[in-house]
Amino acid sequence: MLKKIGIVVLLCVLVVLGLAATKPDTFALERETTISAPPSEVFALINDFHRWGAWSPWEKPDPNMKRTFSGTPSGVGSIYEWSGNSDAGAGSMQITNTTPSSHVEIKLDFTKPFESHNITEFALDSTAAGTHVKWSMHGPNEFLSKIMGVFVSVDKMVGPDFERGLASLKSEVEKP
Repeated sequence: MLKKIGIVVLLCVLVVLGLAATKPDTFALERETTISAPPSEVFALINDFHRWGAWSPWEKPDPNMKRTFSGTPSGVGSIYEWSGNSDAGAGSMQITNTTPSSHVEIKLDFTKPFESHNITEFALDSTAAGTHVKWSMHGPNEFLSKIMGVFVSVDKMVGPDFERGLASLKSEVEKP
């Protein structure tokens, strides 16, 4: 009986590893919203890490999170590092490229709960309704991530955070 259980467990592990091997080597996700304000107002909140506390979905999980700001005050070269509880994790972000009122690119490095290195981008387009904001993230899909991806996708794990963040950004910019 024990031998049969061992064979079943081994087969399950092999199936999971086989499915993981079929996952792509990179991942990408994005969310979008429209904010009733000019791009310059939206850009100001994204391009300055000191202002992320007002809207970022990752600021609230750990009220005691340690935050460090370095580099330039905002824009290219601005760095934000954090270390928090298991919900917040630890890592750093650095603004690597900006185009005023239209684009911000950020190098995102997590060190906890697991190491990952990704790029996040904000694209802002002026529309008749205000500003169309697209928040995207892409990066390598390491084998451990591929195994996790057999059970849950990055889009389902991080997408809701992006949705909450964009809703908070919209609320912050549009408040009277």
